[in-house]
Amino acid sequence: MRVKTGTVRHRKHKQVLENVKGMRMTIHKRIRMAKQAELHAGNYAFAGRKLRKRDFRTLWIQRITGGLAAYDLSYSTFMSGLKKANIDLNRKVLADLVVNHPTAFEALVKQVKV
Repeated sequence: MRVKTGTVRHRKHKQVLENVKGMRMTIHKRIRMAKQAELHAGNYAFAGRKLRKRDFRTLWIQRITGGLAAYDLSYSTFMSGLKKANIDLNRKVLADLVVNHPTAFEALVKQVKV
């Protein structure tokens, strides 16, 4: 007895086409191209999640460096001073202090300079 795959295949094709909806040219219409596009999109999404972490770290470092410019202190000296003072704050929190709480950041800089 043979197994007919019509409904299963149709459901899978529909799902793939739904995932590539909005893509240009014939990609959103033809199943073979849609499958390839879906695979590539998944690879780009995976890499993008890693790149986002890198980009945010760069942004935080830039913000901290900008905040330190007023105190005539370099980023590396500041981070080294934080470690020596046993102040364990990550770059995300430090960047937030620079932008939203400058007085708290100034207190940190004073602790590091001492």
